Order: sequence, then structure tokens, then C-alpha cells
Amino acid sequence: MFSVDIYKQRRNALKKAVGKGIILFFGNEEVGMNYKDNTYHFRQDSSFLYFFGLDKPNLAAVINIDEDLEILLGNEPTIDDIVWMGTQPSVTEIAAQTGIFKVTGLRELGVLVKKSVASRQEIHYLPPYRSETIIKLSEILSVPFDQVKGGASATLIKGVVAQRSYKSDLEIAEINKAVNISNEMHLAAMRHSAEGVTEKYVAGIVEGLALSAGGNIAYPVIYTVNGQTLHNHPTNNKLKKGQLVLCDSGAETPTHYAGDLTRTFPVNQKFSQLQKQVYQIVLQAEEAAANSLKPGIRFLDVHLIACEKLVEGLKDLGLMKGDVKEAVSRGAHTLFFQCGLGHMMGLDVHDMEDLGEQYVGYSEGMIKSKEFGLKSLRLGRELESGFVLTVEPGLYFIPELMDMWQAEGKLKDFINYDKLSAFRDFGGARVEENFLITDNGYQLLGEPLIKSVVDIEGLSRF
Repeated sequence: MFSVDIYKQRRNALKKAVGKGIILFFGNEEVGMNYKDNTYHFRQDSSFLYFFGLDKPNLAAVINIDEDLEILLGNEPTIDDIVWMGTQPSVTEIAAQTGIFKVTGLRELGVLVKKSVASRQEIHYLPPYRSETIIKLSEILSVPFDQVKGGASATLIKGVVAQRSYKSDLEIAEINKAVNISNEMHLAAMRHSAEGVTEKYVAGIVEGLALSAGGNIAYPVIYTVNGQTLHNHPTNNKLKKGQLVLCDSGAETPTHYAGDLTRTFPVNQKFSQLQKQVYQIVLQAEEAAANSLKPGIRFLDVHLIACEKLVEGLKDLGLMKGDVKEAVSRGAHTLFFQCGLGHMMGLDVHDMEDLGEQYVGYSEGMIKSKEFGLKSLRLGRELESGFVLTVEPGLYFIPELMDMWQAEGKLKDFINYDKLSAFRDFGGARVEENFLITDNGYQLLGEPLIKSVVDIEGLSRF
């Protein structure tokens, strides 16, 4: 946790932004994997963490703006809880950590909400993403399950986004820690990627480093020789010399701030000529995009800069042809780069994605595209100082997509379909780094992690 004053300041700012009514916050519960007591790793809701800092399950909070009242709701530990988990703090003690001095049991939440409804107060809550939260809201608001998400407060969403989008110095320090741990994870992945070991073996080492640093992984590790599959998780495939590995992994600090890095490297530490050519195209696109970061530029335009760099490289490789800008405007590059360039990052690896990409990554005057490729661009809005984001271009050679486009003759004026066969088994390549937007440009977060061909090939094993 940060200091209690930080959480009080955040809540006071939120009250001013929302204006009136009551705000409901739901912490997450523990969830059973295959029975109730064998749970998944507990992860607190990020907005609950941001405004309260409390990393314990089964809590909720009510902020009554009209009465200037804050209440923490939770159940007192039972003797069984103490037998199985040791001495537990009371709800009053937990609440004091975040500067709240009125507490009550969780069963009182419905009573509090009904009083507010009777008083015709506005009820504000964020879009729920867990079924148990939807059920609670359905019960206390007396609305059908399928109408709960639609009742989320746009005013509250905007108020939360307006705070969480701008990272404080304390938050940036935490993100730097997360990225530096992520660096160590990637160096270990490179060093342990030897012929004969499995993807899961290396992924286990990577995940273990995140845990040993005191936190956890920020998202499931992507470590695969099938890099053309955007979110391909590790299998028991044994690595072979000559294969190209894509590792996308990041650490989460004990305070739950994330890092998110990707590196692509050969199993035997030696790129083939073709692998080197493709990798250099991706690296040049990443560097061109990063160098364009600054306040005032739309991230959509940064994305397009990267796309144009990719097309330039693919033309040199003989896979594409024609005018670069026209190829990008027509979407020809999406045969090879099907996703967006990056996203916001903070307490979530895809920061605030649960609040809706239109609110977080776009603006009222800028609607997210529905076109293939651009529909996956999570961030398009004008950048501002204090934003933290990823830049992660890639090239992905998906046989099924190439076959479909070729059968349709799609955008044949820009694609040399007769050259694609040599890339059917190539896989994919991505390079990803994390950046802070500053008043004058950008700052790379964390210590620099090797990414040049020379440095990757020259990395000592142990």
C-alpha cells in the first residue's frame, strides 16, 4: 500500500468528479478451481486497489457523496478462519489502513442501497466482469442479470479513467520495478532456451522469477515457437535448433503494478538469414514508433508509423509491393500485422480494460474502428504526459489467413502471393517495450533489455 493520505486524496477527487449519489465498489472474492477451498490465485480488483489499497478478498465499499460518508463492508474473521489462516485483522483494523472509520457487515450492503434508492440517490458502479459481482448487483438493485452491465455509470467510469490514466511518481517507481523484474525473466528465457527442453520448462523458470521477486506474473506467460499465434501459451513442445521463440511475459509487483515485455530470439542463439531479416523489420518499426512518442500525437498515428515501417521492410523482403501509405490505408499490412501497436499499462497489464476501451483508449470525438487490424488497437487517443503504455509491433505469418486472402485475391496489388510459401512455417516475431509519456517526449521504463541481433546472439548462457 501507499500512504493512507494517497487513497483519501484519490477518493476525494473521485467524489468531486462524480458529483452526487453513492458509489459502490466491489472487491474480488476467492474463486475455486475445482472445489471451493482449492482456489485460484487471488487477485484484487484494480480499481478497488487504486482507491482503497486493500488486498484482501470479500470486501466492498460505499461512498455516499451526498452525506460525505465512506463505509467499508466485510465480515469479521471467525474462529475457523483463525484456525486455518492464523490471526486475522478485524474489519475495523483493515478499514483504518485506508482512512475509513465506519464499517459494517457485507449483508448490510443491500440495506444501504435500498435506503439510497428510496431517497432517489443516483447509484454508481463500474462495469462488473465477474459473475459473482453481477449476481450481487442484480440482487441488491433488483434488476435482471442481463441488465446489470448496462447500468454501469458512465460518469463514474470517466472519473476513474481520468485519475488512473495519469501515473504518479510513486506509481512510475512501481512500474519501473515491474519492468526490471520482467527484464530478468526475459534474460532467463533466452539463456534457458536450449535444444531439447520444453516450452513449459522455460515458462516455469520465467514465472518462478516473478514469484521469487515477491509478486506474481502480470498475465499468463506466452512462450512459444508458434509466434504467429498472438496469445499462444506454452506447451510440452521440445525446442529444436533453428526455431524462433517468442516470449511475451511480465511481472507484477507486490503492489500489483505490471510490466509487459516481448522478445523474439532463436533457440540456438543464432538467427538464420531470413529470421534476421524479419526480426530487423520488426525492430525498426518498434524504434520508429517509440521515437515518435510525445504529448499531443495520437497513438493511432504512432500505430500507422509502425505499420508503414513494416510495409517498407516487407517490400524489401519481396512480400509486399506498391505505395506504402496506400497499402496501409487499404489494410494490406494486416495480412502480417493483425493487431494493435500497444495499450495503456498500470495496475492492469491492459490498464482499465474492464472499464471499456472506448473510455480508456479513445475519446468522445474519436470512435474505435471496426476494421480488421484497427479493431484490435486498444489505444488510439491523443497522448498526454503521465500516460504509461506499450509499443509492440510484430509480424505474424498465419497459414490459414494467408490461404484465405490468396484464395480471395485480396489486395493482390500490394501482396506478392507467390512469395508466401517460404513463410508458412516461419512463425512470428514481436518486440515490446514500456514507455512513460513525459512533458517533452518519452522515457523508456526499466533498464534497457537487449534487443539487437548482435546482443541477443552474444548473450552468455550462464
